[in-house]
Amino acid sequence: MAFEKRAALLGSNEQFQVSSSAKKYTLRDNGFEETKKGNFQLTRTMDINMINNQGVKLKIIVSNELTQLKISVTTNNGLRTVNIYNGDAYQEIREQVAFTLENLVERGVLEKV
Repeated sequence: MAFEKRAALLGSNEQFQVSSSAKKYTLRDNGFEETKKGNFQLTRTMDINMINNQGVKLKIIVSNELTQLKISVTTNNGLRTVNIYNGDAYQEIREQVAFTLENLVERGVLEKV
């Protein structure tokens, strides 16, 4: 999955981009960690009822120039992308993802497009 100026979760119509006011310290203050390549990554477990580590994770990676990003929901091991907008099985996870993304918009990390 390559970096894009605008990104959306699999199955979602909402697109996001990195906020023009975002700085590196803004990302760090909001839980992003700097990778070896200088990118910033946020990984959050979205399933509160995890049994045997079978939950899903929200992954957001921002490029080191703070201009492009990747957004995905993956299996717990990160190997497969999950479409949480398909059916009712992921209703609670959709709500948690929406809350997390909205929080990042309010804090000036992301912008809705």
